[in-house]
This record gives sequence, structure tokens and C-alpha cells, in this order.
Amino acid sequence: MKKALKILLTILLSLAALCLGLLLLSALSNFGLPQASASPETLNEAELTRQSELFHLRRAVGDAVWSGWGAADLPAITYNEGYAFLLGYSGQPPAGWVKVPAGAQRGKDWQILPGKTFDGQGIYVQPLPPALYPENFAVRVGERWVSSLQTREWMEIQLAQTVRADLPGFLRPVFPYRLFIGLMLGSDDKYISAAAHESFHAWQGLAAPQKFAAAESAARLDERYPWDDESLSQDWKAELQRLAEMLRGENPAALPAQVRRFLELRAARRQSAGLSPELIAYEQQREWLEGLARYAELEIWRQGSLPGYEPLPSTASLPNFDRYQGFETRWRQELDQMPRMYNDEGDGRFYYSGMAQACLLDRLLPGWKARAFDDGVWLETLLAEALQMEK
Repeated sequence: MKKALKILLTILLSLAALCLGLLLLSALSNFGLPQASASPETLNEAELTRQSELFHLRRAVGDAVWSGWGAADLPAITYNEGYAFLLGYSGQPPAGWVKVPAGAQRGKDWQILPGKTFDGQGIYVQPLPPALYPENFAVRVGERWVSSLQTREWMEIQLAQTVRADLPGFLRPVFPYRLFIGLMLGSDDKYISAAAHESFHAWQGLAAPQKFAAAESAARLDERYPWDDESLSQDWKAELQRLAEMLRGENPAALPAQVRRFLELRAARRQSAGLSPELIAYEQQREWLEGLARYAELEIWRQGSLPGYEPLPSTASLPNFDRYQGFETRWRQELDQMPRMYNDEGDGRFYYSGMAQACLLDRLLPGWKARAFDDGVWLETLLAEALQMEK
């Protein structure tokens, strides 16, 4: 009995020592956690390489994702806590940027960033007033549509600061921020595909400005959407589960019947929840705006993973770039996450439901993208048309 107690005590003390050691290591690691960008007034080589690879990737395979997107002239803004940088803009840009679709003018005059070039052109920079960021979306600089995304460096710092602020005081010194940030933000491949997501928003604005404006303006209806309705949430869960199951399926002959059942479930959900035509349109518009951008984000990653694509040689210097070979893992994560979005309070579920419908249209309706930007045409509209063609 004493021997057993001694063994148990040894195990417990060893576990306690291990936990204490891990906490100490985490605390020591946190001492070096950056609180601000190392040189916010400029762009380091890693940030420039990520942006260069984005442009290279979109030009090489963007048209395979969506006709016209790859060849479109779409500059990019990247920003940190103190400065915004405009890349890929030929000629002298007008002052600031325009928030869309509100049309509000933001920012000041752009200046040339000394000692740096991008794609053979100058890089423009301007200081930012406190809390005035271009946002992660699309904006206009003059008449040109421009994507906007914070730098990877600032993204990591901001996430750590947000997590730290939400933690109880006793956990703040020992929480494994670096591990958490790595898990949440993922690889450089993921960052580049996220930048492509915002670039696709710029493409939506350029190719379908009125539809884009209406879809983004519809975001105001999120305050009226019944997020807390438990019955609606459960119906959404069933709908998202069905979408994930269809995307996992490998039987093309069964797909039309499965899509028909999905559309029936969707109609029943809306009727049961008593959604107004305005809120139904809100769902459709958010799926078109954010779901298609999510689709483009994933599809350009997939295209980059194929044998015919070669990333820029400079990407070899990135700390966590996998040449897009992690796509299948990311795809499985998307399908696993999809059903969990049913209780997400906000429009996150529409990113997934819209993306899933776009992927299904790839299988059911070749050429669907030619009509997807037309007024009054939504993803579920095209799915219904695909079923009519199957008859």
C-alpha cells in the first residue's frame, strides 16, 4: 500500500513539476512578445514578399478562379498601427481612400516610401491618425478599387493584445500567446489567401458596383436578424451539416437530389422563423458578398497547390510558407467548422453557406459564374436553375 502511494505521489509531483515548468517557459517566452511593429513607418521584406506573392498568385491563377479577376488592375493597401501603404498603384494616387459603399473620404496625401519598390513601382505611404484604419475589406483610391488588409506583423500583435485584454489577470503572464496566435492565424499561405479574399471584394466592387453596394449596405440588417432564436439556430445547424455532407460526398449522381433537399430545408427554415423578404434578401446578399470571397480565398489556395503553379523564389525566405501544399488540411478544417457556425452571432455563417453553394455550383452548373454578378441572381437561384436543367 505504501509503495503504491509513493508511486502515485511521485506521478503527481512529476505532473505538477511539468505543469510548473511549462508555465515558466510560457512566461519567459512572453517577455519577448512584441507590443508594436518593429518599424511601423516602413514595410519589412517579409511583408513585401507576402504582397508580391499575392499579386503573382492572382495574376497566374486568378482567372482560373474567376474570369477577369486575375487580369484586373487591383492595387492593395496594407496597414499597421501607425501607417498605411499603397502597393501596385501606377501613377500618383489622389489623397486618402474612400470607404465603400458609404462614400466617406478618409486619410491624407500619399507620399513615396523611400528606399522601397514593389513590382517595379513606387510604394506610397501615409501616417494614420489613432484608430483610423482602412479596414480589412475593399476601398477606392480615386476611381480605382483597392483591397485592404493589415500586415501579418500587426495582425499577430493585435490578436495577442485582444486575447490578453480578455483574460483574467492571473493568466495574462503565463498564457501561451505565441502558440495560440500560430494556431489561429496559421501559415503564410493562409495570410496570402486572406489577402486574396479582400482582393476579390475589390473585384466584386469593380465588376458589379451596384450589387456590391447593396450587399454591403444590407449589413445594417444584422441588428434585426433573429440570431437568438433557438429553433432557427437548430435549423441552420441542419442546413450547414447538409452542405458539409454534400461537399464531402463522392457520388455525383446523388448530388441533385441532395441539393433539392437542401433548398427545401432552407425554404422551410425561413418560413418557420417568419423571416421577412428583407431578411431573406439579407441572407442572399451576405452569401453573395462574403461567401463568394471565401470561395475565392479557398479556390486560389487550391489552384496554387496544383503542379502547374510556381510561387515566387523570394517566398523561400518566409518563416511559415508551405507552397500551398496544406490546402487539403485547410479544406477539411473548413468542412469541420461549417456546422459549428450555426450558433455564431453575426454573419460568419454566410461565409460558409455561400462558399459551399459556390463549390456545389462548380459541380452542377458549368458556366454559372458568368451570371453570378447579374442583378437579382443569387447562389441559391443558380442552384435551383441547375436542378431544372437536370430534369
